Amino acid sequence: MSEGIKVPTVAEMVAQGEKPDILFWVGCAGSFDERAQKITKAFVKILHHTGIKYAILGTEETCTGDPAKRAGNEFLFQMQAMANIATLNAYEITKIVTTCPHCFNTIKNEYPELGGKYEVMHHTQLLQELIDDGKLTFGEGAFKGRKITYHDSCYLGRANGVYDAPRRILEALDAELVEMKRCRKNGLCCGAGGAQMFKEAEEGKKEVNIERTEEALATGANIISANCPFCTTMLGDGVKHENSEDKVEVLDLAELVAQAKDL
Repeated sequence: MSEGIKVPTVAEMVAQGEKPDILFWVGCAGSFDERAQKITKAFVKILHHTGIKYAILGTEETCTGDPAKRAGNEFLFQMQAMANIATLNAYEITKIVTTCPHCFNTIKNEYPELGGKYEVMHHTQLLQELIDDGKLTFGEGAFKGRKITYHDSCYLGRANGVYDAPRRILEALDAELVEMKRCRKNGLCCGAGGAQMFKEAEEGKKEVNIERTEEALATGANIISANCPFCTTMLGDGVKHENSEDKVEVLDLAELVAQAKDL
């Protein structure tokens, strides 16, 4: 998965009589989308660097069912969810971390009523924990003087109330955080949530990702940081639309941390 790093599967660990402390749920975007794969690789490098005993399901991982549920197909969602729960429970998984807020929200809040009860963390929460525990440290001024704005994704922010962990990471990186006008609980959706990523937009005056990108660019930041593969895509497309690729980068917080550690 990542250059020179052997990523273990749970099946391989179990065959050796071991069990991971954390299951890394990669997600569909992190597995198959070319842009999101970079986020997956950055996070794997961090896990490897900090010595966490982790594993992935590999080919045994299937979609959480989030897009089906948001699109209104409850039957398909429950089929997908119960297949994953059966796999997770068979391996006696207790702790899961994911780089996708959609996977995070679905496994954390919607799997329990179907028999899937786990401790679920978003990768920004784990990164903050590693920083607080002194397992992730940065040289003075990793991003000193760099103006970074941060986009609150819907499913991490409003849906689960996680606002501080991502900002604490930027603080540890010594970046200058410049907030958008609409942030935290008033954050504006990038336009990808609710299965919108997979359909044509309704008629309107402006695409919502363009509106959000304009807000980000108005801060004067040269990096737009995100925590979600869908947001990263939508904001990246927005930056291209505004012809600002040479001035502004859209990066996941895991990519920023990996850059700061030169991983």
